[in-house]
Amino acid sequence: MKLHATTVVAVRRGGTLAMAGDGQVSLDSTVLKSTARKIRTLMGGRIAVGFAGGTADAFTLFERFEAKVKEYGGDLMRSSVELAKEWRSDRILRRLEALLVAGDAHATFLISGNGDVLEPDYPVVGIGSGGAYAAAAARAYLDASDLSAREIARRAMTIAADICVFTNDRIVIEEVSSPQGSSEEATGES
Repeated sequence: MKLHATTVVAVRRGGTLAMAGDGQVSLDSTVLKSTARKIRTLMGGRIAVGFAGGTADAFTLFERFEAKVKEYGGDLMRSSVELAKEWRSDRILRRLEALLVAGDAHATFLISGNGDVLEPDYPVVGIGSGGAYAAAAARAYLDASDLSAREIARRAMTIAADICVFTNDRIVIEEVSSPQGSSEEATGES
């Protein structure tokens, strides 16, 4: 039996990062949970983190990443690189099966257990079973509209939920804005 647990998309526009995740956790063809929360914020809402993969693995990585963010004073790039190095070299961590997306208003990174810290060329990244669908939809909205990062993330997740059977429409969005802009903590949306 295979556990499917995630679709997360991150969109940056105009000094704001919007990260959205669905709520579905599936075991083969059965929905186990429809209200899982896959997005968290750190540093008083300045950094958003989304995860895909096994829940226990993802929470372990989230805790490690949070410790790195504190250790490096909120430096997103350094924290991401240090987590990737630890993840790849630690005997226990390297067995974890998950992906993380971490971002702030200025940068977004995809972090993997292979030691990868990738900053996408485009201000969009998607992970999980519906991540590619959500990322493609978000890119189209970025190119063809003036919608906010939050609205693009919401619409992209709605499209992914219509296509991917492992993604639902119980969407939670967290927003992170640059200090010049307003920073508001997002609320869950359906």
